[in-house]
Amino acid sequence: MLNWAKKTLADVAGTEEPIYGPSAIRSVAEDAKTTPYTELTRNDLKWDAMTSTCVESQVFYFMSDNGYVNFTQVIYSNVAGIRTTCQFNCKTMYPDNSKPHLWSTTPLHHHEFSKDKTNFYATDCAVELAEDGNSYTIKSMNDPQCIVNLKLTKTAPGFMAGKDGKTLFGTDLKHPWGSMRHAFWPRCTTEGTIMTKDGPLDFKGKGFFVHALQGMKPHHAAARWNFVNFQGPTYSAVMMEFTTPPSYGATVVGVGGLAKEGEIITAGAITSAKHLKTKQDTENDWPEPTEVRFAWSGTTKDGKPAEASYEGSLGDRLDRIDVMAEVPGFVKKIVAGAAGTKPYIYQFAPKDGIDLKMKIGDEEIVERGVLFSEATFISAIE
Repeated sequence: MLNWAKKTLADVAGTEEPIYGPSAIRSVAEDAKTTPYTELTRNDLKWDAMTSTCVESQVFYFMSDNGYVNFTQVIYSNVAGIRTTCQFNCKTMYPDNSKPHLWSTTPLHHHEFSKDKTNFYATDCAVELAEDGNSYTIKSMNDPQCIVNLKLTKTAPGFMAGKDGKTLFGTDLKHPWGSMRHAFWPRCTTEGTIMTKDGPLDFKGKGFFVHALQGMKPHHAAARWNFVNFQGPTYSAVMMEFTTPPSYGATVVGVGGLAKEGEIITAGAITSAKHLKTKQDTENDWPEPTEVRFAWSGTTKDGKPAEASYEGSLGDRLDRIDVMAEVPGFVKKIVAGAAGTKPYIYQFAPKDGIDLKMKIGDEEIVERGVLFSEATFISAIE
């Protein structure tokens, strides 16, 4: 089949795209060569709310002082400009897995945005950016078993890699047909509660926020993901890395940064994630990571080299998520056969924390903190 016909079919049906090669992607790393990162303004936190195919999300991560790990998420999805849906997800992992994870996912109705597109509203749900642009409040009463009233306040500047955080896709990159963008608040304080059937859970602690836009079909943009969120007493280290399908040359794009109170130490396209040891998942044949090396390597504003790394075990996985679990079986088979997709997310949070090794200029630092990481497999890249 001719490439233009394959592309048309892929856009409509989600099937595998033709092989365009690495020339059909412009990684944000290219932009970051001259502008490593840009600090976020309020304007950079607007929802795009595209009217064409996209998945856009705001995700808030909470590491409470009493050991709870949580992520709370609003997802805006548009399918070919035909249908738009919004979803509110909330997942809480208990200390030492003392209880089953509290997982709540609810469709949202009658969604809308504030005039400046920084606030999101739906029936019984509100995610609002404060007027000073320094905090978010997240409230949801959509699930009586999981009533959310949380606040996240940044304590270091937010950033995006390059000038606008965007990786572009297309054979004519002056007129791209797709994009990927991430904007981060790497270090935050958190407060508030989630009310459960067993009572309130207190989320006073540390946090992290990411606003992500996949301006195309997600499985066309990325075949694999690595996500890292480290929060220590003094330092934070965050990373988002994806590998494109072979259609875009199995290109690796990684962004992230190191921060401490009031300061970005270094940020941009400075990250690397390697799975050093894996074990084959007998349920789906994906190579679940067991040992990893996560690394950051950049420079400070005053030109000092700044590096950080963790190499070691991920411990027992917290969870394995079949992304398509709620899709009817026959639909799942059609999608897997047509698009080569079989998305699973592996989540980890070593129960005793990890040691992050850093070297900033001539200073060597080791800090113990909480790690939450994900390895996502969507489609084969060989």
